Amino acid sequence: MQPKLHVRSDDIVEVITGVYEGLRGRVLRSLPREGKVVVEGVNVRYKHVKRNQRNQQGGRIEMEAPIDASNVMLVCQNRECEKFDQPVRVRKQVQEDGTKVRACVKCGGAITPAE
Repeated sequence: MQPKLHVRSDDIVEVITGVYEGLRGRVLRSLPREGKVVVEGVNVRYKHVKRNQRNQQGGRIEMEAPIDASNVMLVCQNRECEKFDQPVRVRKQVQEDGTKVRACVKCGGAITPAE
């Protein structure tokens, strides 16, 4: 069974601990097997590449490295919530039609992917 994460690709998250504490970004990739996520603009590293067909010049490329998923919290996008635009905990709820959704713990509203 594959482990699950509380965040998905294209979610807006805030880093809650570590060197990048307080930074926000969009989740570019989630890596559930490692328990890590790649967040836009966080943990930027340089990768040195040789010249090749795709990269004629070579040199250094900036790329985001994964950080642990436990170091990020989802930002609530529900405008009626008292925690709007702040990091919130997430719970899973089953709706009346039987579908599972992620919900904000404070307001109970369903969390939809950011546009």
